[in-house]
Amino acid sequence: MNGIELGMLLADPSQAGAYFVDARERGSLVEAGNMLHFAVLPVDLRTCIDIQTAMGPIAEALSFPDWFGENLDALADCLNDLSWLPSQGYLLLIEHSGDWRAQEPETFQSVLDILNESATRWAQDRVPLWALVLLPTRELGEINT
Repeated sequence: MNGIELGMLLADPSQAGAYFVDARERGSLVEAGNMLHFAVLPVDLRTCIDIQTAMGPIAEALSFPDWFGENLDALADCLNDLSWLPSQGYLLLIEHSGDWRAQEPETFQSVLDILNESATRWAQDRVPLWALVLLPTRELGEINT
């Protein structure tokens, strides 16, 4: 996909949501997000093995307010608000999620569901919210089979 096609895709809130993508596309995604004046938000989950250890890096990347309760309901509340982080769109680049996905696949899926629900809510305001889980090509192939 070339930069123009990628930019057009990312600009469309009706297509936004949580997706697994090839980590090799990271640079193109960042470039397209910046071109669209999106908040480009890397979420490094390298040290996370469960929901408790993942909430901190997620909250930090999205500059969640102090009242963030570090649970799934609070995550949904914050993702559906983001008034402290105004932008024309949001591009979350979720990196190094393998350990957490392996330890808690159901909880990880719950977070993806919340991200998809938030993307649908933001689409009503014509604001794209993308949550892209960057995976090595090998892992991406395993998920897509």
